[in-house]
Amino acid sequence: MEKTKTTVRIAGHEYTIVGTDAPEHIQRVAAYVDRRMSDLQTASRLSPNMVAALTTMNIADELLKAQDENVRLRQELSRMARDDARLPERAPV
Repeated sequence: MEKTKTTVRIAGHEYTIVGTDAPEHIQRVAAYVDRRMSDLQTASRLSPNMVAALTTMNIADELLKAQDENVRLRQELSRMARDDARLPERAPV
């Protein structure tokens, strides 16, 4: 895949991101991070470094919970598929 450069704005600073994802996706990710940092900054009087660290922790927490839920749902789906495979075949109606 070809790498592209995308300029984003997070917390009032511009960053150039190089990657293979579509620029629209990179902009979406940056907008999400910017919004989360802005929300935390508005709700507190923390330093910019503390806001960045806490935003990172919050987003990582969301990611890990989503991954855990993904694993749980995949296991449930596998269990349901096994249970379904054990059922006798029904004649067409």
